[in-house]
Amino acid sequence: MTDPAHDVDTLRERALTTLTTARARTSLLTSCVEDPDLTAQHSPLMSPLVWDLAHIGNQEEQWLLRTVAGREAIRPEIDGIYDAFEHPRAERPSLPLLPPTEARNYAAEVRGRVLDLLESTAFHGTRLTEAGFAFGMIAQHEQQHDETMLITHQLRKGPQALHAPDPEPAPLLTGPSEVLVPGGPFTMGTSTEPWALDNERPAHRREVPAFYIDTTPVTNAAYQAFIADGGYDDDRWWTPEGWAHIRQHSLHAPLFWRRDGKQWLRRRFGVTEVVPPDEPVLHVCWYEADAYARWAGRRLPTEAEWEKAARHDPAGDRSMRYPWGDADPEPEHANLGQRHLRPAPAGSYPEGESPLGVRQLIGDVWEWTASDFAPYPGFQAFPYKEYSEVFFGPEYKVLRGGSFAVDAVACRGTFRNWDYPIRRQIFSGFRTARSGDV
Repeated sequence: MTDPAHDVDTLRERALTTLTTARARTSLLTSCVEDPDLTAQHSPLMSPLVWDLAHIGNQEEQWLLRTVAGREAIRPEIDGIYDAFEHPRAERPSLPLLPPTEARNYAAEVRGRVLDLLESTAFHGTRLTEAGFAFGMIAQHEQQHDETMLITHQLRKGPQALHAPDPEPAPLLTGPSEVLVPGGPFTMGTSTEPWALDNERPAHRREVPAFYIDTTPVTNAAYQAFIADGGYDDDRWWTPEGWAHIRQHSLHAPLFWRRDGKQWLRRRFGVTEVVPPDEPVLHVCWYEADAYARWAGRRLPTEAEWEKAARHDPAGDRSMRYPWGDADPEPEHANLGQRHLRPAPAGSYPEGESPLGVRQLIGDVWEWTASDFAPYPGFQAFPYKEYSEVFFGPEYKVLRGGSFAVDAVACRGTFRNWDYPIRRQIFSGFRTARSGDV
């Protein structure tokens, strides 16, 4: 029989580790540049870095100290300033934001009180405290903003501020370029993952006809072939909305790419380099991914197809937490957590492949799917509608799998991301699929 005290100790240790890991990353992202870079808005699509820093602390205070612990507010006067729904990103530089030192001190004060709270919290009694959900939610929230801040660093002009080793070169992938996923039902979503967010719930059976899916994400070399074949100049491959968008904005290649003679260059975190042919393509919008798939005689996978490829174990007819099984991600499984500042070469991480042989479903690049963001049958908003419910609708497309910028706490086989189909500053790529018979 499991010792309940041991369970509580394990949960407390997990909460402490994930909160500490997130704060170390936040500190790195906000200490590697000078204060003027923290207060500047590097793109109207993004907040000043100092806004994210104080917002992280404010959300942590509101949910853990006020809601869970019932304590009085530390800085109630700033709640509106750091309400993401009250002020669009483009307006945030004009707000009376806490200066960098004050923002750091505020976030540190909140965290100190949260760590004290963590020592005395019982991990049961309410839905928020069950299995430490509220602590997990806040750790995921901070890591999501860390990814947002990393996007801001990519958009930032100026010299390189962040450094990380490159992924190991991958051996040439000699297997098939696509994998057949047999048709039939599988369990999509989860009702048991303790820190899963509301849009991942509940688990439900989904019937998916047989289909083929790429073994790896689409590479830069493959995408360059699309460009070279006039893909951006042929309306046959584009939806009407996509064609209008690329014409209006004069798009001819992924974001941050530019042509230099016979080669393509890209800017990556302050460094200009030749586009590596074997890496998954990055910084493409949904329209570009969809157009490439049409040009290749294929299509984007639906969200259900993607999840079945990532989680279904045909031998046991069960859904796993990750492509490799139920164990938490380790470095040999996937490129996560800003360990590297780029995707790993296509075909990397053989230990992270699915039972059917699909690789890099977790980490490296967010993968666009064909699906609109919609609730699962039986969805219930928790703990607030603004996390998921207000975004449901055809204007958002679903992305799956995470990227090199995502921490493992915010990346599961069930985790769902969403964005407008025009978005390119995010760490987005894709793989393609086609319908098939058993």
